[in-house]
Formats: sequence, C-alpha cells, structure tokens
Amino acid sequence: MNYRFQNYLLLALLVFVVSCTGKKQQPFSFVQLTDTQLGFYAEGYEQDVEKFKQAVTQINALNPDFVVICGDLVNMANDSSFSDFKGVMAGFTMPCYVAAGNHDVGNTPTSASLSYYRETIGKDYFEFENKGYSFIVTNSQLWKANVEDESDKHDLWFKETLKEQGLKKQPVVVIGHYPLYTKTPEEEEAYFNFPLDKRQELLTLFQQNNVRAYLSGHTHQLTINQYDNIQLVSSETTSVNFDKRPFGFRLWQATPDTLTQRFVPLDAELAQ
Repeated sequence: MNYRFQNYLLLALLVFVVSCTGKKQQPFSFVQLTDTQLGFYAEGYEQDVEKFKQAVTQINALNPDFVVICGDLVNMANDSSFSDFKGVMAGFTMPCYVAAGNHDVGNTPTSASLSYYRETIGKDYFEFENKGYSFIVTNSQLWKANVEDESDKHDLWFKETLKEQGLKKQPVVVIGHYPLYTKTPEEEEAYFNFPLDKRQELLTLFQQNNVRAYLSGHTHQLTINQYDNIQLVSSETTSVNFDKRPFGFRLWQATPDTLTQRFVPLDAELAQ
C-alpha cells in the first residue's frame, strides 16, 4: 500500500512539475506605452485624451497579457488630470502597470509629491511576474535626483529585488521613465539621461542579473540602444513626438529565449 502511494505521489509531482514548466514556457506579448502625458500642450489636452483612448482600443484588440506605461502619465499632476488618466486606463481589458515620471512626481520628488502619487495612482515601485519573466517597475526619479530617505530606500529595494529575481534564473525586464543614456554609455549627464555613476552601476547590475531589457520613455522620440545584449528602448508616445515619428506604442513578444518588439501606430485619423 505504501509503495503504491509513493508511486502515486511521484506521478502527481511529475505532472505538477511538467505543468508548471509548460506554463513558464508559454510565449506571450505585452505593450510598452510611453508618455501619455495628458495636457502636454494646453490646447491639445482633449487630443491627448483621445489618442490615449485610441491606444486602449487598439491594444485591447491585440489582446496582450498586459500593458506597461513608462511614466509621465499626465503633464500636470492634479486631481483632474489623474482622474482623466485613470478613467481612460480603466478601459483596458488586461492589467496595466504604470511607472512614475518627472511630470507625475516632480523633477526632484518631495514627500508630498510622492505621497500624492501613491494615494492617487498607487505604488511607485514594485515587481510582478508573467509566464517565466520577472518585471521590475522602478521610480527612476529617485535615481535621477537624490531624495532624502526615499532614494536610498528605493535603491536598496531595487538591488534586493533584482538579486532575488536573478537567482530564479528567469529573464528580467526593468521598467522606468528616464533612459539610462541616449547615444553612448559614456555620455555626460543631461536632462534625458541618468548621472554617469548611477548609469554605470545599473548597467553592471543588469549584466549580473539576467536583465534582458530596460523600457523607458521621457525622450519623446524613438531611442533604441543595445548594451551587452540588453535592449534599452524608449518608445514613441501618444502625446508629442519631437522626432516627428507617428503616435503609437511598442508590442513586445517574449519567449524563454527571445524578446523582440515592433512599433504599432495609432489609426491614421488620430496621427494627424
């Protein structure tokens, strides 16, 4: 009786392991949306809302597993703009995860601006998993500016979380607002990138912990770099593109071995 029971347990365990492995190996897609930034130009507020709504409609039709928005949800953080943003975001038929941008919490965040964001939008840094991939959503403003009590706490959380996810031997995608750099890893610090020391520290951490990609926004133009097989992508926006690229978003396809992306433009009538 014990022998048969042991065999049953072994068989059940094998089925469980195979089932879990199968789930982890399923390919999936997700969307990178950047700088919805409602009200970038005062006269274009309603247009920004409509373009965001159109993106929601098109993304729902594509039916990815989830959406990530890489910061600057609104241009001016207040009850009205955040309410409008959340109203449109509620139209997604899949989970939507958002990162904080400089327009959401300030170029140099304060305890008040961070509290307001957390109470109104939600957590400003967190992690989640999907089908064998780890996703780490950061508050890149706390890397760009040194905020008392907050930057050190965020830094410690990120390093511990990245190490924990790296130990799982899963591919990792990091999400923020600021790009690490725009052209070269050695470029000087400017408005559109990180301080050089922090940038080098992050790139080393990425290399050591199986990071496959870092997704960002902020530049309002397409910026794609490759650093030691790590994709660094700041996508087109739905608000204003300085490089005159079409409005739209990036559709990512993930498998255990590959991570690829392509641009999806908004419908033509909204791209004028």
